[in-house]
Amino acid sequence: MATRAMITGAGSGLGRATALALAQRGCTLALVDIDAPATNTVAAECGAPTTVIIQDLTAESGPETAVERAIAALDGLDLVVNNAGYGAGEDFFAMRGATWDRTLDLNLKAVALICAAAGRHMRAQRSGRIVNVTSPASRMALPNYLAYAASKAGVDAVTRAAAVALAPYGVTVNAVAPGMMDTPMQRITEQQLAALEGRNDFEVFLAERTRRIPLGRRTDCETVARTVVWLALDAPDYITAERLNASGGLDKD
Repeated sequence: MATRAMITGAGSGLGRATALALAQRGCTLALVDIDAPATNTVAAECGAPTTVIIQDLTAESGPETAVERAIAALDGLDLVVNNAGYGAGEDFFAMRGATWDRTLDLNLKAVALICAAAGRHMRAQRSGRIVNVTSPASRMALPNYLAYAASKAGVDAVTRAAAVALAPYGVTVNAVAPGMMDTPMQRITEQQLAALEGRNDFEVFLAERTRRIPLGRRTDCETVARTVVWLALDAPDYITAERLNASGGLDKD
């Protein structure tokens, strides 16, 4: 039977690349996003049995509803990729509660609640895999990007806890930490950070950030998606509670 997979934030970026890669591996998909036109486009690109679920994961019971809808559409659930995310650059001394609320609601609370909701289903069937998307930012001191960094540190904690909770039932939970990917969110965030640092030489700013990567270059969503798919489908089932860096050496274990 084909692997039944739910991907959040599937309408663009890494979510889209992961959906396409899983479709190529014969998975049946539930694509979760808040952007209906973009997600419908991705579904058409997949060329595989695909369900589009338009769901605000920050809404009350939104995460649980997304899982319930995916299970109903796919007649079960074998894999969850928690990819949906939000980030905003903000001066440390001018942080706003609204930024924290939106960031933590989507990046952390939704991930935890999806892990629990999907975990209940996977516990009953005694199998399944969950892959969470974290970030090298979770280990960095980033005063102007603190809500995002803190949310991803929380994702690391959720990954470890969920892995332990679900291990007795044959369910693995791991995380992927992508490096600097060329995505719209990455570019917007870097523009915000450059402005906060008083930089008007944006391309020079980008080049300086890129030089921090030991491999000396940025990556793309398709490369990181291959890492997600490996954890989701190919990794030995003895690997759990792991954080796999796909950051060109930016994040080091």
